Amino acid sequence: MSTDYKVHGDIAVITLNNPPVNGLGFATRLGIADGLAKANANAAVKAIVITGAGKAFSGGADIKEFGTPKTMQEPNLLSVILALENSSKPVVAAIHSVVMGGGLELALGCHYRVAAPGCNVALPEVKLGLIPGAGGTQRLPRVLGVEPALNMIVSGEPVKSEMLAMLPGQKLFDKLVASTDTLTEEAFVFARSVADVRPLPLVRNLPCKHPLGDAYFQFARNMVKGMSKNFPAPGKCVDAVEAATKQKFDAGMVTERDIFINLMWTPESKALRHLFLAERAASKIPDVPADTPQRAINSVAVIGAGTMGGGIAMNFLNAGIAVKMLEMKQEALDRGLATIRKNYESQVKKGKLKQDKYEQRMGLLSTTLSYDDLKDADLVIEAVFEEIGVKESVFKELDRVMKPGAILASNTSTLDVNKIAAFTQRPQDVVGMHFFSPANVMKLLEVVRGEKTAKDVMATVMGLSKKIKKTAVVSGVCDGFIGNRMIEQYGRQGGFLLDEGCTPQQVDKAIEKFGFAMGPFRMGDLAGNDIGWAIRKRRYGEKPDMKYSKTADLLCEKGRFGQKTGAGWYDYVAGKRDAIPNTDVVKMIEENRKSLGITARKISDEEIVQRLVYSLVNEAARILEEGIASKASDIDMVYLMGYGFPIYRGGPMNYADQVGLFNVVQAMNRFAQNPLDDAKFWQPAPLLAKLAAEGKTFN
Repeated sequence: MSTDYKVHGDIAVITLNNPPVNGLGFATRLGIADGLAKANANAAVKAIVITGAGKAFSGGADIKEFGTPKTMQEPNLLSVILALENSSKPVVAAIHSVVMGGGLELALGCHYRVAAPGCNVALPEVKLGLIPGAGGTQRLPRVLGVEPALNMIVSGEPVKSEMLAMLPGQKLFDKLVASTDTLTEEAFVFARSVADVRPLPLVRNLPCKHPLGDAYFQFARNMVKGMSKNFPAPGKCVDAVEAATKQKFDAGMVTERDIFINLMWTPESKALRHLFLAERAASKIPDVPADTPQRAINSVAVIGAGTMGGGIAMNFLNAGIAVKMLEMKQEALDRGLATIRKNYESQVKKGKLKQDKYEQRMGLLSTTLSYDDLKDADLVIEAVFEEIGVKESVFKELDRVMKPGAILASNTSTLDVNKIAAFTQRPQDVVGMHFFSPANVMKLLEVVRGEKTAKDVMATVMGLSKKIKKTAVVSGVCDGFIGNRMIEQYGRQGGFLLDEGCTPQQVDKAIEKFGFAMGPFRMGDLAGNDIGWAIRKRRYGEKPDMKYSKTADLLCEKGRFGQKTGAGWYDYVAGKRDAIPNTDVVKMIEENRKSLGITARKISDEEIVQRLVYSLVNEAARILEEGIASKASDIDMVYLMGYGFPIYRGGPMNYADQVGLFNVVQAMNRFAQNPLDDAKFWQPAPLLAKLAAEGKTFN
């Protein structure tokens, strides 16, 4: 059952019971409507209390139904709210823990609201590229005031119930109770006190005005425009709330609904809804049940105190987990400790971290020069040099010292996790945990599953990722896993574009205009061009038939490794990240082009974007076919969280779906005709060709 109905003397109680957050799916909505009808038909019932079981009043729409016709199946949420308003007996919402989205709109349709302290109150629809669609933009300004309501609607961020209760003149809560424990009892007392009050108060009848009117909304629009580039929903929130101040309630509801439906069809909203569902789907592994027992992780060891090792350590310290960091030399340990301390002190200075929290985190960190001191750790992560021989010596030592059942993780970004596991006598305990730099900031964690990695190891690492606030995506074993395997093809296309007539600045500008955080050449300078050089040199031996532009090698031969050397594809001034175009680099590209007998041609931004993005899509289709990724949405998560793909486009696979796979394949066939490109690569992956021919999508 999605709702429970009980009568306590003269009070009927409708309890939403749809775990985990009492989502307002069809069965729940039907239960509310049935409960209302029963209570109104029962002469003994004087008032009705509606509340939520477990840890929420209601988190809003049921995500399992989101975007399907079921969300509008009668009774839809608008019909349920109308039924609440039309109840002949007073309805009291007893709010606790979480009241968000449709849950808050439901509560606003009740005649009265009593709330427990500590409750998170929000209308977060803007985060899905939408506005509230069941009266939120019309009712919340009437109970909170226009400005606080608009701030909540535009940000989508939760506010605590006790903070809202302090707003002067607020009518959202009729009473703030002592605690969640006493909520039901106090709601009953309140319901009895209003049982005979008539007429029943309706939020829709409250006035809604702003003293500055047009001037305020113009100011709000300007503020929102500056903060919400590429996203239409925040600006539309302003329009909807303005309608609440200028139109009668029913007309305002029509305006809200029109805006909501129009936004529902925008690519930005589709992308954000895709991200919302993809993020939740990423944590599910098809053959690892949700109830798989997890290993206890109370202490972590990190091998390597460099930039990556220090960043990894901070994730666990932030989560209150003790970390022991190992290095071969005391100076390296001292440097690593100083960097961690500096990072935390910077947060304290900016007011983002309290002094006592800083001290607590540093108190959880210890260091050592001996592997033997790591023996009791539950999880050890190596962050040493990316070379298989180095990994071998580390894992043989870990195999010797670590206790049975400890998880042995590698932060490798490209190397074979099965080979690494084979260096131990316990391959079932070995897993890849590929953090992205800076590891204490980037949300993505690629969890690389070896052939012999145990299911409980996978369940433990996926659970732990949530604790350290990472979005974990599972990858199978291949060179580069999901992200770096795809980025290699993206980088190759960048090189071909230079050979054919582009400058690094033109390529970067085109893809940044498309929405990437940075283009391939600025990204190379940030990561270090020598890293890509080392991978290419390995490729020349492994895949002699693979075609590459030699321009990047020429750059590296000049020692232009990027920001760390102050010179890469661009020049850099110490202490700044601004990319300054360099005429010598452009000359080097032109001379290389000339030596190859290539005449430069004018290349459009559209071609640049298509070749870069579709190279990601084609390689991703192969990754899906091989089972390296279990679903297309996982690939989107990798690129949205780790590689700066524009969120409002929903990731490479979602973007390809939006463009139409038939159109993507047609473009690839065109690129295959280009003699300076790699015709073999542009043969559409069989999965992509099949889906395009059948008119299907990846997601």
